[in-house]
Amino acid sequence: MFITRPHSCYRNRISVRYHPQQPVTALHSHSLVENYTPSAACRTNNRPSQQIPRNPQCHESRAHPKPYACTTSTVSLLAFYHFRDSPSATLQIDFPSPLDSDPISYRPSFDSTHGRIPHGHHAPAQSSSTSLAASHSAPSDLPSSSLSVSKPDPVTFSLIMFSEGSAAEGAVLIKSIILYSSSPLEFHIICDQSAQDYLERRLNLVTHPKHNVLVRFYRIPHDNMVARIHREGAINTDHSAGVPGLMKLFIHEILPPTVKRAIFVDTDAFFISDPVELWDRFDASKPGTAIVMPYHPDQSEPDWHNANRICSCIMLLNLERLRELRLMDSSYYRDDPQAARVPALAPPAFEAMFGKPVEAGDGRMRYEGVKLGDQGYWWAIVDHRPDIFEYLSFDWEVSSCLMDMYMKGLGDDDADDAHERYVQVHTDNTPDAGRAILPKMVHFNCLDGVDRYFDWPGWSDPNDGLAHRWLPAVRYHVGYKWLWLNQPASNATLTIQTLYDIKFADEIFALERAGTTADISA
Repeated sequence: MFITRPHSCYRNRISVRYHPQQPVTALHSHSLVENYTPSAACRTNNRPSQQIPRNPQCHESRAHPKPYACTTSTVSLLAFYHFRDSPSATLQIDFPSPLDSDPISYRPSFDSTHGRIPHGHHAPAQSSSTSLAASHSAPSDLPSSSLSVSKPDPVTFSLIMFSEGSAAEGAVLIKSIILYSSSPLEFHIICDQSAQDYLERRLNLVTHPKHNVLVRFYRIPHDNMVARIHREGAINTDHSAGVPGLMKLFIHEILPPTVKRAIFVDTDAFFISDPVELWDRFDASKPGTAIVMPYHPDQSEPDWHNANRICSCIMLLNLERLRELRLMDSSYYRDDPQAARVPALAPPAFEAMFGKPVEAGDGRMRYEGVKLGDQGYWWAIVDHRPDIFEYLSFDWEVSSCLMDMYMKGLGDDDADDAHERYVQVHTDNTPDAGRAILPKMVHFNCLDGVDRYFDWPGWSDPNDGLAHRWLPAVRYHVGYKWLWLNQPASNATLTIQTLYDIKFADEIFALERAGTTADISA
């Protein structure tokens, strides 16, 4: 079941009519959702025709307002100078909603035959579109077709939060992403009720974000997660993240096939730079790459099978590629003669590192010696299949755990490159050796004894090095108010959706092989 509601009015299509003797006006269409009451800010925009809000980037004198709207610098100037001395004409500009081009297939699959358009009651409500167009012909020196402004691809994140404590950390992460992003955003959050409630109370405060934001919650019952782990056959965990932590291995199965790439970040981190820079790393990857994450070949811990050489705290996941490879196994695949001919990627990797599974009681098997939860399994995968793995710069993994933040921190603002290289640690014999680490995301892990890293007692210790270097940044990002993320002149929206009754890709496979045509969420 999809539940959708907008957090402010949709502006799906704006048609701008220019007349030499009249100011530009616009008619905004809105997404109509039953039982939804728009905010006060939204209600003020429900007039059929109104002056377009002044773009803050348009340096217009308040004393001498212009008779045209600055939608973007390029389009506005083009429209004004071509139309200024011309007959009345129409300039039509399309601004698609976050969902216009996303025919959501509500469950993922391990091959393309399983992606389907959902039944009507599963699909998110689509916003309606109304345009205002004049009947005049375009000037001869301009094409008659409309000028379209295409939106950039949204930077897409997949996050996992089970408990209010993890959501409290994750809220700081989401807030930092919205704060610094120069692009539209999507958040696909695998969570429970308590985490969703905590996040929604804060997301509701953002009614005019700088860019369009889509937040989609995936509600998976604990028993369903356990059942998927059992169907894999032998994975288990003794990590504090528990069963939800292992869901990092199944993100490609949980998210729909329309989501082809996603950035995963642990909740105890936040950005201090534009996440678009990280998203662009996908474009720099080789065609066959499925996983990009930090790599520390200088680290060694035999008891962990050297799983500390990577950090699954931040990963760029090519979900489409992971689906093609069929990353994780399932009894549903093994029991199907046709599917069994194409083995899953993970089991040979796990056996190469941990050996054959052993009896674990109750008829179950388990791999022995797996440490660090999901990270132990990711390490087995990339160690066995280096052809699908690439290294991510330490700039995106400034971690307080084993790396001591590379001894980076706030301080003298005139520190030069030589100084930064001199003071940093844990970079010798790594891909980042010889260059200064430039922090873009910080990760406060291994601060034991608290549910939320910002409640760590060490922050109040004036002699603690981590507190001395990073406490101001923590205070700023934790205390930055959600309300401050609003841009009053913005026409962008923040939309929330909730998806229930999640089925993993292997379940869909089994149902389709059995010829089930009924609603699989029933």
